[in-house]
Amino acid sequence: MQNDVQFFERATPTGKTVAIVGAGPAGLACAHRLAMHGHNVTILDARPKAGGLNEYGIASYKTVDGFAQAELEYVTKIGGIEIELGQKLGENFSLDDLVKKYDAVFIGFGLGGVNALRSAGEDIPGVSDAVDFISELRQASDLSKVDIGRQVLVIGGGMTAIDAAVQAKLLGAEEVTICYRRGHEQMGASEFEQDLAVSRGVVMRHWLQPKKVLSKGGKVCGLELEYTEIQDGKLVGVGQTATFPADQIFKAIGQSLDKNHADGLNIVGGRIEVDEKGRTSRKNIWAGGDCASGGDDLTVTAVANGRDAAKDIHATFS
Repeated sequence: MQNDVQFFERATPTGKTVAIVGAGPAGLACAHRLAMHGHNVTILDARPKAGGLNEYGIASYKTVDGFAQAELEYVTKIGGIEIELGQKLGENFSLDDLVKKYDAVFIGFGLGGVNALRSAGEDIPGVSDAVDFISELRQASDLSKVDIGRQVLVIGGGMTAIDAAVQAKLLGAEEVTICYRRGHEQMGASEFEQDLAVSRGVVMRHWLQPKKVLSKGGKVCGLELEYTEIQDGKLVGVGQTATFPADQIFKAIGQSLDKNHADGLNIVGGRIEVDEKGRTSRKNIWAGGDCASGGDDLTVTAVANGRDAAKDIHATFS
């Protein structure tokens, strides 16, 4: 993808500076709008490439032809935006450092942690995070060197679970099964995504929650799951179990905020608390995207959060 047509122009530089933590959709949207208003923006990101979710978290068959980097080039072409990679909050800098150095700070680093299965044996080799698997595929130059099992289980019901399952099947896994603790209607993945997975040969199983990872010779060989149902409005296990053979298990049961990144910010429901303008509990610090409260885990929402926070930051300077 290449688009040399610029629909926005940079205003006269204001001399104001803004630090953005995270070079994903929210951070890039915020940076572009701030640069358009003439502010100088520095984006800090922990990874070796900018792009966030679009570069590392979306299945490679969905965003082809270097889409993420082409989009990044377009966004930064407006000018006034610098990107510093390999810079991790809590290691290379703190929020206090940024507040002292910049006029404003926007946090858009997403959710870096992965929820645990809370099942015995989940540390056994062969059990890994689906987001890491997707990231590995996105950056792989030779897919034939990516290890994939013959019998793969994916635990979860969202888009990440679908992406991991479909890609496992495309890589040559003989059997791929998605197990979700609730019903078909409660799955976070869209009907289209679920149908896509089934059309690729993925088996969907519902009302099952992981109980124990089974191993043989120090490696995963299966998973014991418990059947579930809704009782008095709550999801509960019914005591009956089923065992599924597997030589690879991917966890896709949601991500969480790294509490080490909170740095004095109010946390509500596992996310940074923000108001309708994206302002956090700390003066001159805004947040948006998956790491902030009130979102719905959609890229378009993250982009809107970044844009709206930039508007409020600009209004604060005016």
